[in-house]
Amino acid sequence: MSLLMAGCAIFSAGQKPSSDPVKLLDHLAGSWVLKGAIGGKQTVHDVEARWVLRREYLELHEISREKVADGDSAYEAIILVSWDPKAGQYACLWMDSTAGGALTSPVTCRATPAAESIPFVFTLSPSESIHTTFSYRKATDTWQWIIDDEKNGKTDRFADVELSRKR
Repeated sequence: MSLLMAGCAIFSAGQKPSSDPVKLLDHLAGSWVLKGAIGGKQTVHDVEARWVLRREYLELHEISREKVADGDSAYEAIILVSWDPKAGQYACLWMDSTAGGALTSPVTCRATPAAESIPFVFTLSPSESIHTTFSYRKATDTWQWIIDDEKNGKTDRFADVELSRKR
């Protein structure tokens, strides 16, 4: 799942942006249980999201409940998301346990807000990109994360998960 340790491109869905992009991130702060399909398998992860560095960045720490042979989590990620008011875009830094410390390549991404969602496109190569969209569902106070892999013009769903608040 090294899908997110790559350079990024800007993606705009052409929808009306959220009236307050920082408030949208405020809805993501908290403790979550992530459930759904990733890579064709059902999974459960815990996600803790909190503001850090004087509320400049929302830090998400995602850890799968699935373990590997040595007892470590099968997947772990630290994601930083911020709002750049000058550019009118979100910025993202995504580091996870699948890419082998690939900080030598660009790992940041920007996204133009679209309604109640944040649509990132992580460009892996000229012919492959990962579309990662965080969508807030106000009525249920949940988030949906959709991850699609686009390769040579063909799109495959990699993940469809929902984040519900921990009780």
